[in-house]
Amino acid sequence: MNEVVLNNFDRATHELVTLLSSLTEEELNKVPFENSWTAGQLGDHLFKSYAVVEILNGQVESTSRHPNEKLQDIKKLFFNFEIKMDSPKEILPTDEFIKKEVLLYGLKKRIKEQRNVILNKDLTKICTDFSIPEYGDFTRMEWIGFNTIHTQRHVQQLKNIISHLKTNNT
Repeated sequence: MNEVVLNNFDRATHELVTLLSSLTEEELNKVPFENSWTAGQLGDHLFKSYAVVEILNGQVESTSRHPNEKLQDIKKLFFNFEIKMDSPKEILPTDEFIKKEVLLYGLKKRIKEQRNVILNKDLTKICTDFSIPEYGDFTRMEWIGFNTIHTQRHVQQLKNIISHLKTNNT
């Protein structure tokens, strides 16, 4: 099971880093269309959300439920691209200029930290340091799955941003 979790996480985060790496610093900070984040802000938002690694390494307890029980509901919500979601204020991106090198370094560091959890921790344990009000406590597997799904949603948005940037530059 951990191998599947790791492969899905690796695929999503690799695509994210590859797409962000393909942009110049100017493109990273350019608003592609009205009411959109820049590609850099999208990356910054994910960087901030990846701080969940602290929760993954925090207090845990055993559970009797299936360790990925809540992921279907999360997939259903996050893969509905017809709805616009509001980010929690704690992980809203900065309005400041985003340096590509700093963003990519930070993302890669937090991705590596999460990979270490997948490889070295019991993913069936419930994390008790923080819970999402609508869902309650997540297992480590659900937190990693949530991050994977969240990343996949934003990768689709990033592809749209890049498409607009390329179209507007021609």
